[in-house]
Amino acid sequence: MELKNQEVEQAKVALEEKAEQLALISKYKSEFLANMSHELRTPLNSLLILSQILTENAEGNLTPKQVGFSQTIHSSGSDLLDLINDILDLSKIESGTMAVDVTAVPFTDVRKFVEGTFRQVADLKGLQFTVGLDENLPPSIQTDAKRLQQVLKNLLSNAFKFTERGGVSLHARVATSGWDEDEELLNAAGTVIAFTVHDTGIGVPRDKHKVIFEAFQQGDGTTSRKYGGTGLGLSISRQITRLLGGTIRLDSAPGEGSTFTLYLPMAFPVDAPGDAPGIELGMGGMGSDLLLEPKPVSTASSRVMLSPVIERSISDDRATIVAGDRILLIAEDDPGFAEILLDLARASGFKGLVAQRADRALALAREYQPTAVTLDLRLPDADGWTILDRLKHDPATRHIPVHIISVDENWQRGLRLGAIDFLTKPATKESLGEALRSLNEFVDRPVKRLLVVEDDETQRNSIVELIGDGDVETTPVATGQEALAALQQQRFDCMVLDLGLPDMTGFQLISRVKSEVGLRKLPTIVYTGKDLTKKEETELRRLAESVVIKDARSPERLLDETALFLHRVTSRLPESRRRMLDQLHRTDPVLSGRTVLIVDDDVRNIFALTTLLERSEMNVVYAESGREGIARLQATPSVDAVLMDVMMPEMDGYETMRAIREQARLRTLPIIAVTAKAMKGDREKCIEAGASDYMAKPVDMDQLLSLLRVWLYR
Repeated sequence: MELKNQEVEQAKVALEEKAEQLALISKYKSEFLANMSHELRTPLNSLLILSQILTENAEGNLTPKQVGFSQTIHSSGSDLLDLINDILDLSKIESGTMAVDVTAVPFTDVRKFVEGTFRQVADLKGLQFTVGLDENLPPSIQTDAKRLQQVLKNLLSNAFKFTERGGVSLHARVATSGWDEDEELLNAAGTVIAFTVHDTGIGVPRDKHKVIFEAFQQGDGTTSRKYGGTGLGLSISRQITRLLGGTIRLDSAPGEGSTFTLYLPMAFPVDAPGDAPGIELGMGGMGSDLLLEPKPVSTASSRVMLSPVIERSISDDRATIVAGDRILLIAEDDPGFAEILLDLARASGFKGLVAQRADRALALAREYQPTAVTLDLRLPDADGWTILDRLKHDPATRHIPVHIISVDENWQRGLRLGAIDFLTKPATKESLGEALRSLNEFVDRPVKRLLVVEDDETQRNSIVELIGDGDVETTPVATGQEALAALQQQRFDCMVLDLGLPDMTGFQLISRVKSEVGLRKLPTIVYTGKDLTKKEETELRRLAESVVIKDARSPERLLDETALFLHRVTSRLPESRRRMLDQLHRTDPVLSGRTVLIVDDDVRNIFALTTLLERSEMNVVYAESGREGIARLQATPSVDAVLMDVMMPEMDGYETMRAIREQARLRTLPIIAVTAKAMKGDREKCIEAGASDYMAKPVDMDQLLSLLRVWLYR
């Protein structure tokens, strides 16, 4: 017995050692995959930036064929990025750090996504493509929208890849069976939703049914195989499905096509499955703001138990929105306050969309084109000023009125950046109701009112002609007294004035408008040919929302500023006016003339970023190491901002940023950390090391310019 006990003990120790070795190997593999993704993203970053610049053909010196080549390069680079993201997702899944962000996903949104993604693919291949939703489906499913789309995209991509004739279909229904008996979460779910993807393609042999779900495995791995494939999509889809509490079943035979069925619980389970601890879950948006944190479990466990930390659910109206509805997008991370705003919005005739993260707010704004937006400036994943900047620099969303509701009291900055109004928290129910009534009143007036105060008749007429009519009613006056009388008689949405008036100065008029008439928040554009002293410029920046000095480019700038403050839809302007604005937006007055230091050990990235920033008339200096970057900062006191690569040899970005912040002169210098690794916790790690903000490679050009505008404005 003692010998047997010793053997059992030795076997137990051996098993524990093997388990530790396997865990270590798994850790090394995940680190390798993450680092490899970084190494691939770095050269891809410059490829995508430069190909996009060429595709835009801003100088107009490329032939249509060359633009087509650039588009192909950019498209191929994007495909490569998708593959890299798959590899990164695989490492996140295996290390237990994939985030699951649960919202209520309307089935109509699912249909819109797959139709938009695959309809053209079907037409090009001459295949039938049908998307069906059962009548007895509920309005939505509680799950991670992005991950659901990822799984369906993988399943449908495979279906189209292996189908040459016939068709592909997706059908969603309520299911009562079809999954294995040991699927506890599906068995315990009140309702299970089945997404069935069927194709009439080549089919899969029965002995390959399990193989195709393994990472880096393929149904046909020979060098002469007819169909391509990475061997990652189905493996990632299966792992993601497990995280969402579901499973995937395959029914297929050679020559008979394939049917993949994705089973998911209608309500995301609190006890989510996983192969390792550390899964991060956040529930927000239309679904629930219930945040889930993992309890410690052993690595041998096949299930990660999660305990709810808070909060109550928010059901918004996206599942019932139809054409013609008045929509309010509520960007607010406090679920209690978001619910109050949602109730008030409904009472005011709006249908509400709730977004508790910045990225979701931007996505919803672009997708739904809401009538108006309420914006909190303290969102968890990004500065609200950045969201306002992105909305107001995107032609598709620039016209949407944004009402800021925040603890931040910098209301004038909000108005200068294009917000329609500003309400400081804590807000009363009455003030919130008044804000919504004001938004409704603004929307109800399709024609906006502009007051032009200019004593020179020729200049006055030219401004009226420039702004145009249709959606703008312009009232021209010649004196300050006439302006005050007009402002007291009716409400205006914006005022343009010259400083040189016959009866009072422009400074005096602005002061009286803001104080006596009580129009503190009336957007005011000073349009003058006067050479301003430093004192006058400072005073104007305190009083007015914008100052346009009359020169060769001033008509374009005036048109742009009035369009911003009047919330005009750019696409509805005459073609000649749109061309003027397109030319103007190729430069940016906030960025022009500013100096940026790029610290990156990859010369390709330096070249790509330099090309991008110089298009905005910025001055660029660079350094190829952390130490060289610090030396360059000391030698170049004119540097306004730093782009800091995180992954550098010897002295990495974290160490470099900490060293920069030790110098008193550089403690407030804007530093934007740029990393290709993009793993969980990277943002927090960068901020802790001294970064002002953070972004992942490949660099999104619009996001980078927006971050620079926001931080340089400060």
